[in-house]
Amino acid sequence: MDDSTYREIAELALNGSGQHIPPTKSYLIESRLGPILRREQFAGVAELLACIRARPSSPLGGEIVAALTSKTTHFFRERAAFERIVNHVLPMMAPSAPGGKLRIWCAGGSSGQEAYSLAMLIGESENEALKDIQVEILTSDISEKMSARARSGKFGHFDVQKGLSIHRLLSNFSRLDTGEWQVSQDLANRVGVRTHNILQDCSGLGVFDVITCCNVIGGMGSQMRARALVNLARQLSDSGVLVIGKDETATGLVTGLEPSRDLRGAYCREVTPGALTAAA
Repeated sequence: MDDSTYREIAELALNGSGQHIPPTKSYLIESRLGPILRREQFAGVAELLACIRARPSSPLGGEIVAALTSKTTHFFRERAAFERIVNHVLPMMAPSAPGGKLRIWCAGGSSGQEAYSLAMLIGESENEALKDIQVEILTSDISEKMSARARSGKFGHFDVQKGLSIHRLLSNFSRLDTGEWQVSQDLANRVGVRTHNILQDCSGLGVFDVITCCNVIGGMGSQMRARALVNLARQLSDSGVLVIGKDETATGLVTGLEPSRDLRGAYCREVTPGALTAAA
């Protein structure tokens, strides 16, 4: 792949998903686009790019953007944060939950392991504050392929070996004839799935009490990171919290989004949704 092809694909990724792919990681382009190249029988990335130039409105362009994002995830990847959400944040919010309902959105949730992990923790909780509370969980990803996997609730043996205890596996999954593991109906009923790009307006998804966006913004360019955070923060309820990855930060990126006093590593909206702006 020559330099001009790299630059054009990298710009496509940045504008489409916010992902910054530096020259030192250009190998990720060929690796992540490999399945599309083989399926469409293109000789290489340059040929794929020529097709996109010729058909700029083709759905293939969006598929390429989605394919270039990281899909790395596993069950209970952010275990400490999830446990704090279920054991501390949700019980604190429960007494004032409108209609006895709380909403969680796992933004950039890949194939759904994050959402299903939260659903398992909520199902296991014995906290009296959550006894009569309905917790609705939504997971979304820019990739329709990942959303379809999350919606199916089917995971390979390698997937369930990462992060799941034997007890949780046997309690929440059943083994299929294919060798895959299927989430239980109870778990599936707790999780909704949407395909969505967090760089775009999120108002159609509604308002949430907890939004997790873990290990997503870290790979974005700074301007796109702020844009995504503004979109996410606008969907927080007045007392809602935004949780990002333990190695990520939102500090100084958005005016009106401040560190939470109740949950380490989380952020709260301190202004009205319309007043949130990317910091200068």
